[in-house]
Amino acid sequence: MHDPHELLEAGTDAVRRLARRRFDLDPDVLGSALRVRSQAQAEVTRLRTELNRTARARRSGPPTEAEKEAARALRAEVQQAETTVRAAAAALTELLLDIPNVPLDSVPDGTSEKEAVEIRRGGPAPRPADGARHHADIGETLGILDSPAAAKLSGARFSVARGAGARLERALGDFFLDLHTREHGYLEQSVPFLVSRDTMTGTGQLPKFEEDLFRAQVGERELFLIPTAEVPLTSLVAGRLLDERDLPYAFTARTPCFRAEAGAYGRDTRGLLRLHQFEKVELVRICAPEKAQEQLQLMVGHAEECLRRLQLSFRTVLLPAGDLGFSARMTYDIEVWLPGGGAYREISSVSDCGTFQGRRADMRVKQADGRKTPAATLNGSALPIGRTMAALLEQGVREDGAVVLPDALVPYTGFQRILPGGGTE
Repeated sequence: MHDPHELLEAGTDAVRRLARRRFDLDPDVLGSALRVRSQAQAEVTRLRTELNRTARARRSGPPTEAEKEAARALRAEVQQAETTVRAAAAALTELLLDIPNVPLDSVPDGTSEKEAVEIRRGGPAPRPADGARHHADIGETLGILDSPAAAKLSGARFSVARGAGARLERALGDFFLDLHTREHGYLEQSVPFLVSRDTMTGTGQLPKFEEDLFRAQVGERELFLIPTAEVPLTSLVAGRLLDERDLPYAFTARTPCFRAEAGAYGRDTRGLLRLHQFEKVELVRICAPEKAQEQLQLMVGHAEECLRRLQLSFRTVLLPAGDLGFSARMTYDIEVWLPGGGAYREISSVSDCGTFQGRRADMRVKQADGRKTPAATLNGSALPIGRTMAALLEQGVREDGAVVLPDALVPYTGFQRILPGGGTE
């Protein structure tokens, strides 16, 4: 959550200008809410001081009825003023929780993926889109994807993989985790898939994206199904004071992810690109604020390396300010080539959140000079299982209908080719 003083104090015109690139920040509204809270706090302080002064000044011996009545009236005023403070603080917090992170100066202007700036391309040359097949058609022909079964079980935007398809999904998760833990230095975590409202709020999913979240309710207990492992991984250190000497923390986990996709009606209804439930390997790094940009470049390299090992064509782009996620101040999207759709599609977003989540979740760093500052957090997909599988099918299909997998996966799958009908060799 933002510090309102930083957004309002003299000399922060640049901050407000940057905020307006993605959010219409009204300083008058924010300033009014801050003044109401400050005035209410000042009144509580005044009344408590008066109550203490009266108690000290009272003559010795039992209080008179008049003194008792005056004390009761003053205590009632204190309680009423404290109620006003709580209401004013809640109103200010509600306002602040709705303000997204402020983009960095180096983030380009723009409001959509069309204004993204291409940074580089990697992997083999993209396969031509002419005559290419959609991964849903390839998977059904191979007998490894069963959309009708998924629809029967759960409705639209679910998937069933079977046989070699299920084995491929399992292999991808193991491959990614081994790469990140053995070569990139991440500590694997097994985390809950259901988390509290406070946990969702700390990482920025609530209150902004409540309509996109699945929730579970048992009696009076409310829990949310995670939309990404970023939520529990980042929150592992919520409320803690971290020693700078122990940083950065580098966490990874493979979890299911649950998203209502409330704003995606009619988009990508076929296949594996936009499901209500999918699996993903997530990366999270937590560091001192001044190290965040360095850590961001490192994480982008880790996500790109997954695609290089899988011999997939991709490109990396820098998102414009208006297309950033709520908690991010800079994001690189890595887009994999899908010849079946004739386009690059996002397969990983790697984001520098600065101290935005650190403030919301009370994660602080004790620096070498003794200062205590909010921690910086970063997160990225590396990689989602379904979208990676879609890319492998579309880029790996051959004229005979078989799909050839990259060498890096063979030790995990036990086969290199998936044949029509679901056979392998």
